[in-house]
Amino acid sequence: MSEAMTPDRAKLVELAEAGRTSLASLSAMLGRNPSYLQQFVRKGSPRKLEEADRRRLAEFFGVSEVALGADPDHVRASAPDEFITVPRLPLDASAGPGSFSAEEISFDSFRFSRRWLREMGLEGADLTAIRVEGDSMEPTLRSGDEIFVDRNKRSGEGIHVVRIGDALHVKQVQASAPGRIALISANDSYAPIDLACEEVEVIGRVVWKGGGCDPPPDHDGRLT
Repeated sequence: MSEAMTPDRAKLVELAEAGRTSLASLSAMLGRNPSYLQQFVRKGSPRKLEEADRRRLAEFFGVSEVALGADPDHVRASAPDEFITVPRLPLDASAGPGSFSAEEISFDSFRFSRRWLREMGLEGADLTAIRVEGDSMEPTLRSGDEIFVDRNKRSGEGIHVVRIGDALHVKQVQASAPGRIALISANDSYAPIDLACEEVEVIGRVVWKGGGCDPPPDHDGRLT
């Protein structure tokens, strides 16, 4: 980190590292070129974030805009109830052969503003953050991605976290024959898994991703 790095740029790096979220992913969330925040942090260009970008980043991380360089006299303090906590569970949702789940006790959490969640279409969701491991869902999901799972959405097709025995998997869920379910990988190297419905517990639908992957510039992290 450069000695000349300003406090607001240093804070952005700290928040991104703590959240295991890349600057390219955050730039994409803002609708910017993937190198936008990297240039801001490393080269000081732009010198300050635009107000709309700064506000959205502050809402994403659940911090005051002042931490990211806003003038304290022009920032309205956010009430505590404007933020919600998304627990991070010590479970690795495998996008490979499957990983055994640990005890479901939150060891960490994210704080997000209700406004940001509403903009992302996630208001009212029962969210849990889980880290992905493995390559079977590449390029949609990569190992190291942090995913949000909405436990309120357990039916229908889409990318879901499912439990098979003691192992968690993240797969595209599709209806198969009557009473059966197909689990599809995005990576063609992995064959589909066809199981009876009673053999699979659907934990919830994956509704957002961030972290290790760098989505394309027009991607805001939502998975639909």
